[in-house]
Amino acid sequence: MAASSVAASELLHNMKKQMSVLYPHVSVVIIRRLSTSRCHSQLPVKDKSAPQQLVGVVGLEIHAQINSNTKLFSGSAVRFSAPPNSLVSFFDASLPGTLPVLNKRCVEAAVMTGLALNCTINKKSLFDRKHYFYADLPAGYQITQLRQPIAVDGTLTYSLLGGKKRSQVIRKIVTIKQIQLEQDSGKSLHDDLRSQTLIDLNRAGVGLMELVMEPDMSCGEEAAAAVRELQLILQALGTCQGNMSEGQLRVDANVSVHKPGEPLGIRAEVKNINSVRFLAKAIDYEIQRQIDVLLRGGTVQNETRAYDSKSGETIPMRDKEGLQDYRFMPEPNLPPLIVYEDKASLPAGVDASQAVVMHKIREGLPELPSVKRDRLVQTYGILPEHSFTLVNEDGLVEYFEAVLKATKREPRKVIGWVTNELLGHLKQQDMNVSQSPISPSALAELLELQETGHISSSAAKQVFQEMWISPRKTASEIIQEKELGLVSDTSHLQRICQRVVDSHPEEVQAIRNGNKKVLNKLMGLVQKETKGRADPVLVRKMLQEKTS
Repeated sequence: MAASSVAASELLHNMKKQMSVLYPHVSVVIIRRLSTSRCHSQLPVKDKSAPQQLVGVVGLEIHAQINSNTKLFSGSAVRFSAPPNSLVSFFDASLPGTLPVLNKRCVEAAVMTGLALNCTINKKSLFDRKHYFYADLPAGYQITQLRQPIAVDGTLTYSLLGGKKRSQVIRKIVTIKQIQLEQDSGKSLHDDLRSQTLIDLNRAGVGLMELVMEPDMSCGEEAAAAVRELQLILQALGTCQGNMSEGQLRVDANVSVHKPGEPLGIRAEVKNINSVRFLAKAIDYEIQRQIDVLLRGGTVQNETRAYDSKSGETIPMRDKEGLQDYRFMPEPNLPPLIVYEDKASLPAGVDASQAVVMHKIREGLPELPSVKRDRLVQTYGILPEHSFTLVNEDGLVEYFEAVLKATKREPRKVIGWVTNELLGHLKQQDMNVSQSPISPSALAELLELQETGHISSSAAKQVFQEMWISPRKTASEIIQEKELGLVSDTSHLQRICQRVVDSHPEEVQAIRNGNKKVLNKLMGLVQKETKGRADPVLVRKMLQEKTS
C-alpha cells in the first residue's frame, strides 16, 4: 500500500514537472471529472493561496430554422418528412438562369428575433456568397451575410436554479454577436448496405437564422440554460418552432479551457448537437477532455468534433489547422436589404405592404419568457421553480391561469395540481397540454369540491384519475358514482372513532403519555374504515377528545 502511494506521488510530481516545462506560466492542478448538473468553475476557492484551476470557456453558434411556409429565396414549401426531393424548385436545384427572390416573412422573423434579443437592427444589410463544395449544396456556394448581418450586439438573459435546494434564481447574460440570414443545405442520406449516398434537396434553401453567441459561458449547464431560454423565446415569437429532434434548432459549441485572467486556449468545435441535454453533456465532457490532454502534457487540437450520445464522448471529425478559403464575395443577384424604422421613413414610391417596418414588428412582440416568469411569481406568489415549470411547457401557463379564473382556491394550492398531477400524467403518456383530457374548468370544479369540504384530498386524487380515464364524466358524477363524498353523519363517524380507540389501547396510552404523533396512526385507521371519506380535521378533533 505504501509503495503504491509513493509511486502515485512520484507520478504526480513528474506530471507537474513536465507541465511546468510545457506551460511555465500556468499553475496546473488536478481537478475531478465535471458533472453536468453543476458548474464547478463557479464554486468558490476556499484557499486563496492555492493555484487556480483551468476552467471551461464556451461560445455557441445556433442555426434556427425560420418558421415560414416557403423557403428563403424560392416559393418551395417547407415541410418536415416530405417525400425526398418533392419540395425542390428550379432555384433550389441551382438550374442555370434561376434567380433568388427574398422571402419577406423570413426577414421579419429575423428582425423580430433581433428586437427580442436587444440587438441593434442594421437598417442596411448585405448578402454574400460563401463558396464550399458539398454534394448537398447544388450551387457550390451558400447565400449568407458576412459583411453586414441583419442584427448585431444583442444580449440574452437566462436563468439557472441554484442554492442548496435549487430554488434560488441566478441570472446570467450572454452576448449575441450577430444574427444573420442564410440558406440551409440539402441532406445527405448514407446507405451503408449498398455503399452509396443519396441526396435529398427538400431542405436546400430553407431559411435559417444563425445566432452567434460570444464565449461568455463556462460549462454545459450554462450553455444548456441559454439554449433552452432562446428556444422558449423563439417559440413565443413564432419565428422558429425550435424542435431540435427535427433539426429546427441545431447547436455548434466552441469549447476551450484556460486559467482565468490569461488568454483563451485553443478551441475545439462540437458540431450539430440536437438536444439540450446532450449539449450539456457534450460540453462538460469536452472541457474535461481538454484538461486531461493538458495534464498529460499534450496540446489541444483546433478541430471539429461530434458528440456520440451512446458513449457520452466527443469524437474527432476533421482538423481545422489549414485555414479554409471560402472565397466570400458579394451576392450579385440580391440588392442591399433595407429595413425601415416606421412608415413615415418609407421613401416615395415604396410599397408599404412589401417593406419591413421595425415599429410594426416591435408593437407585435409578445410577452417574453423571463417577463412571464417574473409576472407569475409576483402576481400569484408561487415559487420561482414553479414558474420555470409552467413556462417551459407549452400551454401550461394558460392552463394554470384558466383554472385560477374558475376557482377561488389559492394559486399555491392550484400549482401543485397543475405541475404534479396534471403534468405528471401528461409526461407519463407523452402528451402535450393541449391534449389533456381534463379541461381547466373540469379541474377547477374538482378543486372547488375539495375546498368546500365535499371530498378529502386523497379522494380528490382518485376522482382525478377517473376523470383522466373518463373525461366525459364530471367530478360530481364520479364522486356520486364511486361514493367518494365525505361522511356527513357525525354520529356514524363518532362510532368509528370510538371503535378504533377501543381496539388500540397501547396507542391511546402512548398519546396520553405525550407521544402525539401516534394520533396520526389512529387517523389513518379511521380513514381506512371510511375509505378516505372522513374529514381529517373533524376526525382529529374527535380522536383528540377520546384520547385526552
